[in-house]
Amino acid sequence: MDHTITESVKAESLKTLKKLISIPSVNTVNGNERAYPPFGKGIDQALKETLAICDKLGMDTFYDPEGFYGFAECGDGDETVGVLCHLDVVPGGDDDKWDSQPFEASLENGVLYGRGTQDDKGPTVAALYALKSLMDKEVTFKRKVRFIFGTDEEILWRCMDMYKKHETLPDMGFVPDSNFPLTYAEKGLMQVKLTGPGASKLKLKCGESPNVVPDSAAYTQGDADKLSAVLEQMDIPHEVDGQTVTVQGKSVHSSQAQDGRNAISLLAKGLVGFQPHPAISFISEKIGMETNGFSLFGEVKDEITGELTLNVGLLEINDHYSEVTLDIRMPVSQEKASIEEKLKEAASRYGLDYKEYDYLPSLHVPLESDLVQTLLAIYRDHTGDQTEPGTSGGATYARSMPNLVAFGARFPDKVSLAHQENEHIELDDFYKAMMIYSDALFRLACEPGNGELAED
Repeated sequence: MDHTITESVKAESLKTLKKLISIPSVNTVNGNERAYPPFGKGIDQALKETLAICDKLGMDTFYDPEGFYGFAECGDGDETVGVLCHLDVVPGGDDDKWDSQPFEASLENGVLYGRGTQDDKGPTVAALYALKSLMDKEVTFKRKVRFIFGTDEEILWRCMDMYKKHETLPDMGFVPDSNFPLTYAEKGLMQVKLTGPGASKLKLKCGESPNVVPDSAAYTQGDADKLSAVLEQMDIPHEVDGQTVTVQGKSVHSSQAQDGRNAISLLAKGLVGFQPHPAISFISEKIGMETNGFSLFGEVKDEITGELTLNVGLLEINDHYSEVTLDIRMPVSQEKASIEEKLKEAASRYGLDYKEYDYLPSLHVPLESDLVQTLLAIYRDHTGDQTEPGTSGGATYARSMPNLVAFGARFPDKVSLAHQENEHIELDDFYKAMMIYSDALFRLACEPGNGELAED
């Protein structure tokens, strides 16, 4: 079957993506489950707008009365192919580092800029209009296709918890929130908070999110010239503006922390002898600029997913308490208990209390499974690229339900800009992914026998 995307579908999909990017669907309430909507008006607006678009495409839609999730479906059959997407995004970051505005979709030379173009509104729209392309061709669905739209992927996945509590799980499917050709294994994710005493002379609030390597960390407590001199001696990049000293790092997704430069860790290195505090000492002495947690855990790695990854995502110190938030990505073979025990022991030596904030178990779907082999063959048919399936430190919805893998939409030769300024997607890649998703949905939902359930 020809899966070429028509010009009318391309135009309609681009219009939809621009509309969704313009909605700042950032969590503004941090998930008070008794609030409505639970994660803020922006996320709820994006969910309702997406469902309205699906309704216009001819799909049956459902909006969770509590606002945690929604879904849209079409087709018939006893089995369901799920496509799990998320509509929430991380904050825009520093506007001055954008060539455009993060929530104003900007198209320049075939490249669309805006928060969510890669993570995950662009891939979501590509998959959705792949289905639209099939519907226009009036194919017969022998399995139901259900798009499940999450709203809390960037924080705690409470949307998926609510979905699983109330709805039927798909029999198989994919998540368009990673890389091509596909991701068959994902590291375990653990986010923890280490709390300790406050400080009357030291006030800090650094970082935006646990899963982002912070690119700046500011100190505003006076003696700027003295701290600047310390940082200069350590060759730590920084700027001084009055009595504010801002250490400069490089922001990347925490799953790729080794490619970034953590501004919180750099600031702690400068402050440890200048303004001592248990939280500062812990960061400086037990983590430093390591991104593999070696000083805390020793060598932790396996042959499937490589080394453990550690990120100091947030640091707050005020009159009443201090809090360090860590994001840890563990190899699929690593047991959580060992990491937890070593971290508790190390933190206690600095007077810091350990509290788990979030935990997501790892994902590992066998390479030889029918689902993996089917999707891999589809990707290779359309690209000729023989790149092998990969693993990731990132966490996608694929691990939230059985028999799912992450499948695109970033191509192997393109740089990941998720959670970074100037996030963008090339339209040629956007439409190419749409064609691949069209074939995948056709093979999985219209030709049962391909993509059968992966065996545990």
